[in-house]
Amino acid sequence: MIKIGIIIFPGTNCDLDVFHVLASLFNADVKFIWHTKDKLGTFDALIIPGGFAFGDRLRAGVIAAHSPIINDVKRVGLDGTPILGICNGFQILLECGLLPGALIVNKPADFLCKWVTLKVLNNKTPFTNQFKINNKVYLPIAHGEGRYVADQETMRELQKKNRIVLKYFNDNPNGSFSSIAGICNDYGNILGIMPHPERACEKILVPNKEANDGLLIFESLLSSIEKSKPILKIGAS
Repeated sequence: MIKIGIIIFPGTNCDLDVFHVLASLFNADVKFIWHTKDKLGTFDALIIPGGFAFGDRLRAGVIAAHSPIINDVKRVGLDGTPILGICNGFQILLECGLLPGALIVNKPADFLCKWVTLKVLNNKTPFTNQFKINNKVYLPIAHGEGRYVADQETMRELQKKNRIVLKYFNDNPNGSFSSIAGICNDYGNILGIMPHPERACEKILVPNKEANDGLLIFESLLSSIEKSKPILKIGAS
């Protein structure tokens, strides 16, 4: 069975949503991991869910990024374990250095809670392999500090290496540079996104009843893990 860990910080408010999707809809073995632990244990993938982790003092995610568990998150991420950071989870990935750039106050400075249309630019990651390039994706956002910014060199690197995974389509709600809604690391195994896929996995939750695009993000992850697992031959020693 696929084993997935969900990192929890004080104030996290989407951990149960992610747990429900993975455990109930995909029958994965899902475990919560409290932020003060020193070691993760063995997992096929990690999710850092959305929520107002650690009160968002100074900058969103900055305190959470210094929690004890983050050292091990960085270790396994650099070793190739798939890690998905959603909303505050994206902020934490940036603050701890696993992804470049920063997320700052929206422009205009409003809290945004709405459904948006996005475009898939990279379908080679463990989280987007069930999409086609330029697929339109319908997901909700809920953030006050979701404006992605980076220096010119970083922006050039993201574009050159195809690390911009999701962009806002038509409407850029928060003023993000290049309409960025999600980026990955060089190897594609670490992805940070502002939209909430866990809130778009069941049609009863989605205003557009034809879409449950969040499901494909988790389907992509589980499909990627299954393909990476070794096949055990009967009788092999």
